[in-house]
Amino acid sequence: MGEAIAIIGIGFVCLFLFICLGVFLRFFPLWIQSKMAGAGVGIFDLIGMTFRKVTPEVIIRGKIMAVQAGLDDRIITTKSLEAHYLAGGNVLAVIKAMIAASKAKLTDLDYRLATAIDLAGRNVLDAVQTSVYPKVIDCPATTARVTLDGVAKNGIQLKVKARVTVRTNLKQLIGGATEDTIIARVGEGIISAIGSAGTHGEVLENPDRISKAVLERRLDSETAFEIVSIDIADIDVGENIGARLQADQAEADTRVARARAEGRRALAVAAEQENVAKMEESRAKVVAAEAEVPKAIAEAISLNKLGIMDYYRLKNIQSDTEMRGSIARGLPTSPAKT
Repeated sequence: MGEAIAIIGIGFVCLFLFICLGVFLRFFPLWIQSKMAGAGVGIFDLIGMTFRKVTPEVIIRGKIMAVQAGLDDRIITTKSLEAHYLAGGNVLAVIKAMIAASKAKLTDLDYRLATAIDLAGRNVLDAVQTSVYPKVIDCPATTARVTLDGVAKNGIQLKVKARVTVRTNLKQLIGGATEDTIIARVGEGIISAIGSAGTHGEVLENPDRISKAVLERRLDSETAFEIVSIDIADIDVGENIGARLQADQAEADTRVARARAEGRRALAVAAEQENVAKMEESRAKVVAAEAEVPKAIAEAISLNKLGIMDYYRLKNIQSDTEMRGSIARGLPTSPAKT
């Protein structure tokens, strides 16, 4: 019985020694690095990182970089690095950004802001580098549209290429508009500046008036960048848009006038046809009335209201009237009836 207990005790001791050996081989190199660099990460901290699902190599490397760069270890602690790692952040990118900001003497970036920028999905290291070294954005930036086209008040088109120099505004990087907004605003400002010019010659003579007009509008407000300068890289004269628009307007006016004239002609033709119909109607009434005359004469004679001599006298008057009408029209006359 005593031998069995001794064997079990020896087994536990061997297991303990084996675990200690594994921990030593796993964490001793990291602990030595931390100790030599003055990072202040103990062996039990490293073991705790394993249980918290944190990669110790990342935390040790980030802490050593921060200590060696002289960053404030009261703010950049091991716990804060672990918390940022567990939140899904890029610890090494944040530390590199903090080191770059410290060397460049950028006081706008602190550890809290750097971690917030990283967790927001922005590249905090690239933001710091852009803040130190401004970058140039071509406007327009797309290959589909090569130039920005504006029209001066005299109708001449100008084709402009611009380059915008920007640097990152770290305080507005979270929630601020991106490069696309800067490009859109600058393009709008350039076109507006060209449109406000009296002639295209004024713009060609002083291209910097475009840059000044655009910069005065504060286009970088509520964006993640600060516009340093706007430079006109190229400016060319395009088409005479004003003349083309006037020609198109004249053509449209001509078509409208033709349509109105055609409408008036149709109304005149309709009125003429209506008058012709009225004339035919009147003639029909006259013919109908003339057809009633013999009947009336016969009825008058039968009623002894009209004598034979009166009838012949009436025929003579009618013949004389027809003769006079024929003479007036230049037609050959027929002999008078008696």
